[in-house]
Amino acid sequence: MKGIVFTEFLEMVEDQFGLETVDAIIEASDLPSEGIYTSVGTYDFNEMVILLQSLSERTNIAIDDLLYAFGHYLFVSLGKAHPDVIKSYTSPIGLLYSIEDHIHVHVKKLYPDAELPTFKILDKTDTSISMVYVSSRGLYRLAHGLIEKCFEHFNTSSKVSFELLKNDGTEVKFDVVQDGE
Repeated sequence: MKGIVFTEFLEMVEDQFGLETVDAIIEASDLPSEGIYTSVGTYDFNEMVILLQSLSERTNIAIDDLLYAFGHYLFVSLGKAHPDVIKSYTSPIGLLYSIEDHIHVHVKKLYPDAELPTFKILDKTDTSISMVYVSSRGLYRLAHGLIEKCFEHFNTSSKVSFELLKNDGTEVKFDVVQDGE
C-alpha cells in the first residue's frame, strides 16, 4: 500500500483524536516499519489493518466507520494535493464516471506500483451512477466516504447505497443518486 495512504491516515488521526492517539496506536502495534512512513514509500497493507484495529480499540469506533471517515478526509487531502485533477470536472457524477479512465491513470503516473481498486460503471445519468467496486483489500467503506465527499465538494449531496456482492467486501455495488432528483 502506498505511503501516502498511511501518512494521510495518521494525519487524520492526529486531527481528529490528537497526537497522543497517533503515538499510542503506533506504540500498541508491532509494525515492521515502526510507524515511520513516507508518502512515496510502499508498505504492507497489514500495517494499515493493524493501525485501524488499534485505533478502533482505543476509540471504540468500528473499523468500517473509521474507514468511512478516512474517505471523507482523504478526498479533501487529495483535492488539495492535486487540485487540477478535480478542477477538470464540473459535476460529481462526471468525476466518479472518470475514475478508471482519468483519475486512476493520473495516480498510476505518480505511483506506478500502486494497487488501486477498480470501478466498473454499470449505468450513468446526469444525476445518478451505478458502479461495482472491486478490490482484494475490501476497503469499500473508504470508497463510500470518498464518494460522499465528492458530492460535498461540488456543493451537493447524494444518497449512496451499497450492496455487498461478496461478503468480504471485495466486490460491492454502489448506487449513487444526487439529492433533489
